[in-house]
Amino acid sequence: MSEPDSPGGSADPRLGLRANAAQFALLVVVNALVGGMVGQERTVLPLIAHETFGLDGAAAAMTFVAAFGLSKATTNLAAGALADRFGRKPVLIAGWLIGLPVPLLILAAPSWSWVIAANILLGVNQGLTWSTTVVMKVDLVGPARRGLATGLNEAAGYGAVAVTALATGWIAAAAGLRPGPFLLGLAYAILGLGLSIAYVGETRGHVAREQLARSDPAIRWRDVLARTTLRDPSLSAASLAGFVNNLNDGMAWGLLPLFYAASGLSLGEIGVLAAAYPATWGVAQVGTGALSDRIGRKPLIVAGMLIQGGAIAGIALGAGFLVWLLAAIVLGLGTAMVYPALLAAVADVAAPSWRASAIGVYRLWRDLGFAAGAVVAGVGADVLGMPGAIGLVALLTALAGLAVALRMRESR
Repeated sequence: MSEPDSPGGSADPRLGLRANAAQFALLVVVNALVGGMVGQERTVLPLIAHETFGLDGAAAAMTFVAAFGLSKATTNLAAGALADRFGRKPVLIAGWLIGLPVPLLILAAPSWSWVIAANILLGVNQGLTWSTTVVMKVDLVGPARRGLATGLNEAAGYGAVAVTALATGWIAAAAGLRPGPFLLGLAYAILGLGLSIAYVGETRGHVAREQLARSDPAIRWRDVLARTTLRDPSLSAASLAGFVNNLNDGMAWGLLPLFYAASGLSLGEIGVLAAAYPATWGVAQVGTGALSDRIGRKPLIVAGMLIQGGAIAGIALGAGFLVWLLAAIVLGLGTAMVYPALLAAVADVAAPSWRASAIGVYRLWRDLGFAAGAVVAGVGADVLGMPGAIGLVALLTALAGLAVALRMRESR
């Protein structure tokens, strides 16, 4: 077994959360910074599209979500294969280097095309960094605590999305839409890069340790792609659920702030609503991820998708800040049930030797949902009106939950 090539490893790596507590905690912090990079946009960027650049149609305003989703999805696919071939840490560092220009481009943007370019880079940043941190946590803990590991990873990331969305809403209310909110994002990128270079350790030694107890045959990358997309019922069902989950998240990111603003809510109220959904999602994932280790992945995924569909329908049909706040909290709870359980299910089925590649393929399909959400919600809002588009997304989410119930096998 090869020596680890960075701090935080050991010549004879042990699996388990307690044995790797320091590195695991560091990766939690790093992924919180990754989430903060997205959070800098959640409240203010849809409003910048309208107020600064004069984009009137919902479809036009949501082009940044589509650009982000397409670049992140394709980068996820590459990130998994690169992490299996070259190691996790180099991929993580590359992601932070690509993320550094993002806030600078947005705060200096003279036209909307600069914002689109920034979101392409942000998608690459997220695909490389978020994919790698979740794979590294799964590497460290071994097979027994995957649900907890993915729950903590996603909790850190989406908790930071929520905190940053709330903070940037306050900053924008006090000092304007630019540049203040994006200076916070720049600080995240600098800190994330520094921690990843100086302190994060390589985890491929832990993968080799886990693989010793298995006798899985070698598998080609294209076979991993085929299995995760179509051939394996559990992996393909997870990919479908992830796709639709992020379709509704893309709608929430790009359309809901416009929907709330059109209904007369203040910038501060919009910031609270934009934060409540990922905050609930982030905090609850610690418990739901651990619960999936006990009761299984499938019950949480099916129930979570149905709860999401109901919450989104409540946003479309309801009115007023308090109603929408309750719906946002329920939506966050449903998403928390789904997100870590899906990642854990993919890690359950995939062998250690091709696990990062399988997670990359799953995250490809999951994050293509952002682009699909931008199209469905944006075009739908222009054709059906905002409540009609939101209702359509609610229906698609519930149908995806039923598809998982019929197709997925329990993998715990």
